Amino acid sequence: MMRIPLAITLAAGTAAATALVAVSGPAAAQTPTPQVDAVAQADAVVAARPAALHAGAHDAFQRRQVYTSQGLTYASYDRTYKGLAVKGGDLVVVTDSAGQTRYTSVAQSSPIGEVSTAPAISASAAIATAKKQLKSVTGVETTRLIVVAAEGATAKLAYETTVNGTGAEGVSRLTVDVDALTGKVLATEEHVTEATGTGTGWIVGSVSLNTTLSGSTYSLKDPTVTNLSCQDASTRVTFSGSDNVWGNGVGTSKETGCVDALYAAQKQTAMLSSWLGRNAQNGSGGAWPIRVGLNQQNAYYDGTQVQIGKNTAGKWISSLDVVGHELGHGIDDKTPGGISKGGTQEFVADTIGAATEAYAANPNDPADYQVGEEVNLVGSGPIRYMYNPSLAGDSNCYSSSTPSQEVHAAAGPGNHWFYLLAQGSSGNGQPSSPTCNGSTVTGVGIQTATKIMYNAMLLKTSSSSYVKYRVWTLQAAKNLYPGSCTQFNAVKAAWNAVSLPAQSGEPTC
Repeated sequence: MMRIPLAITLAAGTAAATALVAVSGPAAAQTPTPQVDAVAQADAVVAARPAALHAGAHDAFQRRQVYTSQGLTYASYDRTYKGLAVKGGDLVVVTDSAGQTRYTSVAQSSPIGEVSTAPAISASAAIATAKKQLKSVTGVETTRLIVVAAEGATAKLAYETTVNGTGAEGVSRLTVDVDALTGKVLATEEHVTEATGTGTGWIVGSVSLNTTLSGSTYSLKDPTVTNLSCQDASTRVTFSGSDNVWGNGVGTSKETGCVDALYAAQKQTAMLSSWLGRNAQNGSGGAWPIRVGLNQQNAYYDGTQVQIGKNTAGKWISSLDVVGHELGHGIDDKTPGGISKGGTQEFVADTIGAATEAYAANPNDPADYQVGEEVNLVGSGPIRYMYNPSLAGDSNCYSSSTPSQEVHAAAGPGNHWFYLLAQGSSGNGQPSSPTCNGSTVTGVGIQTATKIMYNAMLLKTSSSSYVKYRVWTLQAAKNLYPGSCTQFNAVKAAWNAVSLPAQSGEPTC
């Protein structure tokens, strides 16, 4: 991942919204050479100011992360308006090794127009409003003026403030956008993502771990992945010792919980590299501390850490799929557009957790497309069933109400889609899976399904949704397998089988 800023000033337009738009970039040379710079090609597309960017006279773009996957380059850009960051103004340009522009994903569907950048309320007033959104506040991180370009609404000047504390659902790290003219709350975004709902781990058994030696002391810190360690949540101190032997197999031991957790994180790191060509969880060789000891039946990622709680029997819930899921939120956070929205964030993390479990192939926690089956969170078995979400009371089929459901319940159709794409309706050695349209779906295997899902995430913008994931996954399959329609057709059949219908302008094969 690269973070090389590029500022490009653009020309005129009017109101703001969010949408997915495909455009063709400048034509590439007919005879590509190894010297083609895919990032420079993406910059050229943005500099050419195609209509799909909806760029106004006061807009500029700054290149942010650049990701590479399966021979494709994904360059992400943030938009500014009169120098202020635009929330909902981001885009991604996809180019191949020959310099061809494969796709452009744009969050806005119309220009911003004219917006005053003079606030009528003070930053301190906006902070006070932001703090009122929590039951109690332990700290305020940052406050800045931005332009909010929300879908279907006129662009507005706002203060964006991130506060820490406790909300109605427990621990909270909340970003609040307050209208800088009226003082009203425009939107909130919760960063705490919940999974409610040789060492010896109590789940994975006897395993090897990559640890760090300093002097004569070993620690549960990955020697190559920056910030990846396992700590006691109470003290935030990384577990250490003189013998490099960890855990006792007892689930109530925090050190044992850390064996399970660090093993899961390291297996995920290997999966990301082997299957996806990604450099660790944040895309640039780093991750976050994992802290075992949360006194809740819960686990979460909040943008700075992963906290691991316990089940009702007091055992730490650091299974492959739970840790894989929470770190999956971090991976989602560190792909274009940030954490997925529109009811999709939990299914996105579940797919990464399932891939982590499958790649690890640990006999004590085998791949099974159930979520949390090993931890038995509240004594009633798995939290979710990807092959048949209705077994946990969630919907198998997409409907217009799915995006507005509680985020874990909303994961049902997406989990069902991923299972059908990976395993097919027959299950192929896993449980058979009912389809919403009575169809038979042939799976492509979890590695291929994960590649398609990840490359769709690299097309993500801040206006992500279920319907856009249908388009992005179809486009990802087309980008990844240009000489075959098998994978594309499987993606399409799986979405049809969970009742998410075709979208206007979606790709064909």
